[in-house]
Amino acid sequence: MSILITGANGTVSSAVLRSLTGTADVRVLVRDAAKAPSGVEVAVGDLDDPATLDRAFQGVDTLWLLTAMGPQAPHAGMNAVWAARKVGVSHVVRMSAIGAAHDAPTRNGRLHALSDVELAASGLGWTVIRPAFFMQNLFGSVNGDTLYGATGEGRLGMIDVRDIGDFAAAVLRAPAQHKGSTYTLTGPASVSLRDAAAALGEVYGTPIAYQPVTPDDAQRSMLDAGLSPWIAAVTREYLTAYSEGWGDYTTPDFEKVMGRPARSFAAFARDHAAQLRP
Repeated sequence: MSILITGANGTVSSAVLRSLTGTADVRVLVRDAAKAPSGVEVAVGDLDDPATLDRAFQGVDTLWLLTAMGPQAPHAGMNAVWAARKVGVSHVVRMSAIGAAHDAPTRNGRLHALSDVELAASGLGWTVIRPAFFMQNLFGSVNGDTLYGATGEGRLGMIDVRDIGDFAAAVLRAPAQHKGSTYTLTGPASVSLRDAAAALGEVYGTPIAYQPVTPDDAQRSMLDAGLSPWIAAVTREYLTAYSEGWGDYTTPDFEKVMGRPARSFAAFARDHAAQLRP
């Protein structure tokens, strides 16, 4: 069985590749072969350019489909699904977004809903994975003895990206067992950033305060850092929704499939102390 990984250099797909270590016939799709991860077969192609995909998808049984966040994401996903149908891919495991729906409070969630529906109607075997807020999103958020965040007092069922990688790898290795399933992946508990600051204080052995910032201020900071206006605006939409409690839940999906609970925030904080407080 050949597995093709898209988005191979990104945070989530990199975790998927690590979790697939030891699995035979893994291929990555990249725009530039010189930037491909090592140790796997490389196919050069661009999800935005359908003419590049047929050859890259040849011989693939299972596709890990991750598209970059942006207004063109449904176009990239459509190209991938069409190429998969043409060359005989049997199953697509799609990385969607938490709360993807036609009435989601973010444009990103509404765009993902379109792509999820398209995949389900494609005639291919499919599985959709919708992860919660990534714990890794907090990297660099601690400055001195303060954790800064723009989710207010909202609680989040946040998940460690390593667990997304482990979950995706399990599905990719045995896709038939997950055909037609949509999984929402959360951590084992819903926590606020104030809770996270308390957990970080235990890791560092010194009190860590939580300082909320507004979604508007966060958007301005993202623009100042050079992020695109679209990404900054959509991230603000997520931050506003999270601050209003939109992400305050957990699901049993991860443990049901993996047979173990997802990593806790405390475990994540211990393992990543240097990245959280550089």
